[in-house]
Amino acid sequence: MEVQVSNFIRNIVAEDVAAGKHGGKVITRFPPEPNGYLHIGHAKSICLNFGLAAEFGGYCNLRFDDTNPTKEEQEYVDSIIEDVRWLGFDWGDRLYYASDYFDKLYEWAVQLIKMGKAYVCDLTAEEIREYRGTLTEPGKESPYRNRSVEENLDLFERMRKGEFPDGSKTLRAKIDMASGNINMRDPVMYRIKHEKHHRTGDKWCIYPMYDYAHGQSDSIEGVTHSICTMEYEDHRPLYDWFLDQLNVFHPQQIEFARLNLSHTVLSKRRLLKLVNEGYVKGWNDPRMPTLAGMRRRGYTPDAIRNFCNRIGIAKKESLVDMGLLEYCVREHLNKVAPRVMAVLRPLKVVIDNYPEGQEELLDAINNPEDPNAGTRKVPFSKVLYIEKDDFMETPPKQFFRLAPGREVRLRYAYFIKCENVVKDENGEIVELHCTYDPATRGGDAPDGRKVKATLHWVSAPHAIEAEVRLYDYLFIKKNPNDVEEGKDFTDYINPKSLEVLKSCRLEPSLKDAKPGDRFQFERLGYFCVDTVDSTPGKPVFNRIVTLKDEWAKIQKGKK
Repeated sequence: MEVQVSNFIRNIVAEDVAAGKHGGKVITRFPPEPNGYLHIGHAKSICLNFGLAAEFGGYCNLRFDDTNPTKEEQEYVDSIIEDVRWLGFDWGDRLYYASDYFDKLYEWAVQLIKMGKAYVCDLTAEEIREYRGTLTEPGKESPYRNRSVEENLDLFERMRKGEFPDGSKTLRAKIDMASGNINMRDPVMYRIKHEKHHRTGDKWCIYPMYDYAHGQSDSIEGVTHSICTMEYEDHRPLYDWFLDQLNVFHPQQIEFARLNLSHTVLSKRRLLKLVNEGYVKGWNDPRMPTLAGMRRRGYTPDAIRNFCNRIGIAKKESLVDMGLLEYCVREHLNKVAPRVMAVLRPLKVVIDNYPEGQEELLDAINNPEDPNAGTRKVPFSKVLYIEKDDFMETPPKQFFRLAPGREVRLRYAYFIKCENVVKDENGEIVELHCTYDPATRGGDAPDGRKVKATLHWVSAPHAIEAEVRLYDYLFIKKNPNDVEEGKDFTDYINPKSLEVLKSCRLEPSLKDAKPGDRFQFERLGYFCVDTVDSTPGKPVFNRIVTLKDEWAKIQKGKK
């Protein structure tokens, strides 16, 4: 596992361990709500929590904060478990659910009522908001705030038994309606929801609020360092208040800035809108910033962990450029992805002087970055395919690829020269006739003459036909969360975020490629066999990332 880069949270943990706090133990947790799929922002938290625990000899729990049955589904639980495992982390036998603690949380709520620290309130949700006050004005006390302990215990028990309809009553903490922190103005602890829970079924019709369940769940599990994103900083006094009133083990909550990534959105609400309104084809659409989408697209867990390490941990929010994530993906795939040849927009090439019916097997390097990757054989024949973009009939000055009368090198093969161009009735170029120099096999001329371009190619009779999907940024705006007046974030969706190419030609070594296998298509980028739509005989490849290194250009520009 990657070594954690030093940051302020790591420093706090290291100091606590050195001082023997909590017996020198480090217990963290990753606590997702099972109401959506995990995204790259969650990966930052996963790497931080599991990484810290591993570094300091502790452990990290996986806990589902499943306190809202109206939005939670087993599908989300299963996807989250798969995502965390895929990233390379293991929680052993420490898979927990907040619903595991519903009985204990109820017991503690009764205890707070008996202490005079909680009461049943009949105000509606809207009235509670009105009574809460503003940042500059104190709130007003509920007319039900001073009910007796006995009345509150009776009402709370009847709430549990299902005697009251949804929204008719809540249990609230009795703290301070004049507090400068709005979260401390008698927050709701329980609400009535006659909803079936995905784990507890119909046992409960009252459910704890996240702010009440979170700290106590941490306490039950003995979590030493409860690491949250910055939006929970204002909730920390409430987290501490519940633990202090109950006089139970008190974890330390520490906040850090959440990840914001350019050209995408990481709001669960906005991602849900993209899925539900058909802007993308599900949570695992390869354009989505979800871990399921990234996995399907072909991103590697190593690259994502490296990215999370590189961006660091801070308290101030910033927008991280997507180019850095692509750089990390490209950096890892460059080391591990086999090289192959594929032609995405085929142009037929006939080598007129190549013997009819002859075929050759040429040696090709699998990965120049890995000496142990070895070589493979690629077939060569009289009829080939090259990229349409690699030929121009009237080339400009800086175009060095194939043109009439010009010689180029075919990768691992021969020099060829274009002799004739064939067009269809619409004037479109459909075929090139070339000659080859047999003496240049392997790519060098014995007489020392040079060419300025090397092209990739595929032998036409041996080629595999495939569909290739070229993915680009989902949004054209760098920060789609910065919505202009009168617009919606969906107005910035990139209409060219997906281009589907149906008749691509691939070298025959790819016929045995399995879903999830990754390759570098030489000169084109990194590609992955789609895990959903690819089938034997009808392969589908997703472009993971181009070979063009935008991040390097950005860094060069900064220098």
